Amino acid sequence: MYHTILVGYDDSLTSKAALAEASHRIKKHGGKVVLVHAVYFDEEEFGIAPTQLEKRLKIGEKVCYEAKEMLASSFGIEVQSLLCEGDPPAVIVDIAREKKADLIVMGTYGRRGLNRLLMGSATSQVIVNSPVDVLVVKKQCSECNGNYQSILLAFDGSEFSKKALGRACDLAKTDGAEVTVLYVMPRYEEMIGFFRTNSIKESMLIEAQKIIDSAGETAALRNVPVKTLIGEGHTADKVIETSKMLNNDLIVMGSYGWRGVNKAIMGSTAERVIIDASCPVLVVR
Repeated sequence: MYHTILVGYDDSLTSKAALAEASHRIKKHGGKVVLVHAVYFDEEEFGIAPTQLEKRLKIGEKVCYEAKEMLASSFGIEVQSLLCEGDPPAVIVDIAREKKADLIVMGTYGRRGLNRLLMGSATSQVIVNSPVDVLVVKKQCSECNGNYQSILLAFDGSEFSKKALGRACDLAKTDGAEVTVLYVMPRYEEMIGFFRTNSIKESMLIEAQKIIDSAGETAALRNVPVKTLIGEGHTADKVIETSKMLNNDLIVMGSYGWRGVNKAIMGSTAERVIIDASCPVLVVR
């Protein structure tokens, strides 16, 4: 399914977990890992301390070497490491295109610390611009095994979520996973700014059932049985709540939903799920 997996690696704990997760999948299913370490050094900083660039590149060489040695001894898999200069999100996306990667794997946060700013400036930039699926890993290295037995799919009937459904079905077949499809009805009052009557609620439920049934029918055509759920509220909150309730080990979702293709939706839905979910999140392009 994913033959060439690119891992954005900066030697942080979360990127080590991403590397471990990717390596486990490659060891089980075949393929290769491309490890990318990007050294960012802007012109203003270079003018103040030009020797720092060379030092950072040497540190990067050591980071890549140690990672390759670890993977060779622990997993015995094929690894290509690339040390690049540039802004990490741009470098990762460019290398993914160049190497024809099937999947990018990243940690939620990098070396700058655990905060929303880095999520917004690094991982989310990769997700928005990536030509391929992005798996964001949120767990300890010791818990990484590259295998998914319980998958939650966020589905809204959009073309993006239909593609995500296909990917969830593929994972169900390769991993023997159980898939639950969740459709979240928006609160009518918040969406329209008008009080919802019983007839409106009934109409929304009928429409929700049609959407969730279409997901079940599509999965059945691929010989993948799925469970279906209908929720109500903010999509990100409901996805996170349901995932915790079901103890899922992976959430799958499209990069955008029914509201359209724009970065604001990435910021308000997928990003919120990635930040607050307790398991890895696969964002399907």
